[in-house]
Amino acid sequence: MKHKGREAADRVAAGVQGRVALVTGAGARDGIGFAAAKLLAAAGAKVAITSTTKRIFERLKELPAEDESKAAFIADLSVDRQARALVADVKKRFGRLDILVNNAGMLQTGRANKASRVERISDEEWRRTLAINLDTCFFVTRAAIPLMLKKKYGRIVNVSSVSGPLVTFPSGGAYGTAKAAMVGYTRSLALELASHGITANAIAPGWIETGSSTETERRAGRAPPARRSGRPEEVGAVALFLAGE
Repeated sequence: MKHKGREAADRVAAGVQGRVALVTGAGARDGIGFAAAKLLAAAGAKVAITSTTKRIFERLKELPAEDESKAAFIADLSVDRQARALVADVKKRFGRLDILVNNAGMLQTGRANKASRVERISDEEWRRTLAINLDTCFFVTRAAIPLMLKKKYGRIVNVSSVSGPLVTFPSGGAYGTAKAAMVGYTRSLALELASHGITANAIAPGWIETGSSTETERRAGRAPPARRSGRPEEVGAVALFLAGE
């Protein structure tokens, strides 16, 4: 069984080797985005990572790849202009874009996160939550699709959540709405792009323990049968699989 498992892992690695990947929301050392980026780089992909702060350059140093096979960019992907510029920068750096992991969302460094009960959600909170969780995915994907269509190849992996499509939690109305919408958008991408050699999938994690997890979230993560939260690298491994051929 171990031998078969090693063969399966080798096939996954071969499926991304030499490909160009962009992973958004990769600024946190212990987050899902950086976990996915590390696994892609270790499997031989050329990897571009992005976040809204300069700490993305710290993550760049930690990526297991040679300097010519990795790059980092600062961008606020809730702004269409910056999302388009990011994709253009990746193309300029590596010549193409084969894999897109849309992980940006939930929190944005340097800005307060607000989550209100449904009767108290303000217009600003509603729009901001949809902007960082849904617009980021939409803007970057829209900019990336033409590059994939040109090569007749692409892998789009959207990090959604069980919150929204399957379950919810108090004060999670805006967040759950954004993540449910992401799943619907992913279905549309998959339907319209499949005939062009482009796949689109969404990962829906439950409780994942990261550096931004609160004690309440950690306690909730011990409630499922496994009695623990998921780990970022476990979600990253799913992203690596979906990014392969």
